[in-house]
Amino acid sequence: MKKLRIFFIFILVIIFTGSLLAENVPIKKANYKLPARFSPKKLKTMVFSTSVNPHWLKHSDRFWYNDETPNGKSYYLVDPARRTKRPLFDNVKMASLITKLTKDPYDAQHLPIEGLKFIKNDKVVYFRVKKNKDVLEAEKRKKKQENGEEEKKDKDEKKKEKSAVEKSKEEAQKYHHFEYDIATGKLTILKDYVGKPQRPDWANISPDGKTVVFGRHFNLYYMDKANYEKWLQNPDDPNIEERQLTNDGEEYYSYHSRGRGETNIEKEKNKDKRKSVHIFWSPDSRKFALVRTNERKVKDLWVINSVAEPRPTLETYKYQMPGEKEAPQYDILVFDLEKEAPVQVKDDCFKDQNVSILRAPRLAKNRDDDYQSSLWLAETSDKLYFTRTSRDIHRIDVCVANTETGDVKVLIEERLNTYVETRPLGLVNNGKELIHWSERDGWAHFYRFDGEGNLKNQITSGPWHCDRIVGIDEKKQMLYFTANGREKGEDPYYMHLYCVNFDGTNLKLLDQGDFDHSISINDNNTFFVDNYSRVNTVPKSELRNSMGNKLIDLEEADLSFLFEAGYKFPEIFKAKAADGITDIYGVMYKPFDFNETLKYPIILYVYPGPQTEAVNKSFSARMDRTDRMAQFGFIVVTMGNRGGHPARSKWYHNYGYSNLRDYGLADKKVVIEKLAARHPFIDIDKVGIFGHSGGGFMSTAAMLVYPDFFKVAVSTSGNHENNVYNRWWSEKHHGVKEIVDEKGNVTFEYDIEKNSEIAKNLKGRLLIATGDIDNNVHPANTIRLTKALIQFNKRFDLFLLPGQRHGYGDMDQYFFWIRADYFCKHLIGDYSQSVDIIELNNEKEMKGDK
Repeated sequence: MKKLRIFFIFILVIIFTGSLLAENVPIKKANYKLPARFSPKKLKTMVFSTSVNPHWLKHSDRFWYNDETPNGKSYYLVDPARRTKRPLFDNVKMASLITKLTKDPYDAQHLPIEGLKFIKNDKVVYFRVKKNKDVLEAEKRKKKQENGEEEKKDKDEKKKEKSAVEKSKEEAQKYHHFEYDIATGKLTILKDYVGKPQRPDWANISPDGKTVVFGRHFNLYYMDKANYEKWLQNPDDPNIEERQLTNDGEEYYSYHSRGRGETNIEKEKNKDKRKSVHIFWSPDSRKFALVRTNERKVKDLWVINSVAEPRPTLETYKYQMPGEKEAPQYDILVFDLEKEAPVQVKDDCFKDQNVSILRAPRLAKNRDDDYQSSLWLAETSDKLYFTRTSRDIHRIDVCVANTETGDVKVLIEERLNTYVETRPLGLVNNGKELIHWSERDGWAHFYRFDGEGNLKNQITSGPWHCDRIVGIDEKKQMLYFTANGREKGEDPYYMHLYCVNFDGTNLKLLDQGDFDHSISINDNNTFFVDNYSRVNTVPKSELRNSMGNKLIDLEEADLSFLFEAGYKFPEIFKAKAADGITDIYGVMYKPFDFNETLKYPIILYVYPGPQTEAVNKSFSARMDRTDRMAQFGFIVVTMGNRGGHPARSKWYHNYGYSNLRDYGLADKKVVIEKLAARHPFIDIDKVGIFGHSGGGFMSTAAMLVYPDFFKVAVSTSGNHENNVYNRWWSEKHHGVKEIVDEKGNVTFEYDIEKNSEIAKNLKGRLLIATGDIDNNVHPANTIRLTKALIQFNKRFDLFLLPGQRHGYGDMDQYFFWIRADYFCKHLIGDYSQSVDIIELNNEKEMKGDK
């Protein structure tokens, strides 16, 4: 018995020891070499075209596109009616022809073609290529010699502004210009080519090209075509005639665009210059409309650029914070160029309302035009469609105004107890019928109304989400639109194209396949290009007709260099939310050298929405926040949460209404726990989280709401204190309460939870960062959180990016490595301690001192 007892003890020891050996071993070494291999600069040489971007032609249903691979860039012409795709030209022959005509050497793989567009009834192609640098220098020297003394000017003489024509000539001289006849294959070099002068930013040109509207000194002006052409020739021409349309404009109650982003010094310097105007033209060019904004009572906000030269600069701008009574006020004005005074639209309804003029969709065939006027939605000049929205966004009216009298008729009313959202209105036969998008039944669908606003029928219905109108066929009474969540067995976020009759019959899926689809349809609604992929598939493109029949395959992305570098697709997952019912969809990114015997820290990249979720659905070569971060030795995940993406039910989207700080955190935590239970390679004791803007806000909140679960966060430019963030986002997604007293006076109450209120809960390691001139999410959001953390005697890290706004510009890659260091240090215990960020320095070409 004793021997038997010893034998059993021996067996148990072996089993116990074996179980210990079978456990995953925590990763101890951070990998800096692998993420360096996939920098944005290197990715440009691995991933080229991932979709087909068609340029539909004006005089047929054909289109052209270019496709780039490791073998260079190729150009194709597609004829859908004939189901043909052919090279627009032979690259080898074209390189030879260009070389012969210019004496500059080119080859088929390196054709630096720019500005390609079809001209002369789509029979000829124009394009340009840059001249050889030595040729350009020689031409400059020759010009100086020819001009002789004319080139010499007194250094103290004030330089005159170059005309648009002169600038155009100078720009044109940097290139060789060509016309290529498609039928004959003949290439002609255009000697002494001068293109159209570039339109100045201030010029808003009417559809017929006869009138140019602009702003100055807060008022409206216009000039005719002849005087505009004089300006193009000589901006200082004293004979330029312009007419002043208004004289009551003033700062912050202006008719033209404001200079957002201007410092006070720049504002003073530019005060007499012409300014751009945001106007919508009637298609006949007789009238235009605009929204005039009165911000005189809105309070000021400031940022200081400490690294400006030669001394720091101050930027002052208007910024309404949530709950403040000093709200901007809006007026819609319609101008008739043949009359003196504008017509004011009688749009008043809600206190502190917002108004928006509805614009006509742009035509696909016009995408290569030098300029496109913004047109209002109606096809005639007698009516103007617009929306007005209450401050609490519980009420939106779709209205039409008489442009002669300003009288308004309400066509459609939308009412909800949370915020209402809209999409562009579809117009049929110039308003005899309306196609309206609404979430009134809890899902986003289309509804058909007559021109007077009477509901005729609901066009689509069911537990799925319609997104946008992409085409209306008035003759066939058919609607083309994108939608998601209808196809069984698919990720509900995958977008598809559908068509349906106006009466709701014959609903048809046009782009089958379990992928996320992105489409471009022609103006006749007869053909469309379908680009599709998932995060774990190679992107492909097809051409289909209006019935969804595939005509030809177009392209399949070449990712061979990416895979050669070691890239591996991420994994898609699904899990239940904290309620145990709602499906949450996400993506898991592993290190490309993943070892299933190791245990990896898990990092969550977040953006809470509610306007979107930070979860890729199609393949993307933008990897810094996902794939590339994982290469240091992490499992990186992205996932949705209740209250996130709008492309599901209205209930799902509005789940976080009135709880904007905490609403998404429980789902994030629970799903990570479920993933760790599924996968032994996930270290549930080492959880990190990071995000930017709303993601910065959410990642810090996670550290404070679940301080024993989330161990490390890097939070950048977060709106930690939504009471000092902008009114539009905070009041919309969190909610503002409209109070009406017995006398009918309306006031607004606003209250929201802030990260600083629970700063005392911090236990883990937190790095917060901001750009010091962020005029979107003001640095005050970060600084107030900083103060609260200090008051509670918390150790944390603060990073300031000088001279940066909401995005970090040329410091973005620098901060990528700072963020990585932080996670490597606190989750792995191994990080780079070199003063130099060697991985960044290795991408710089070292040059000698001059």
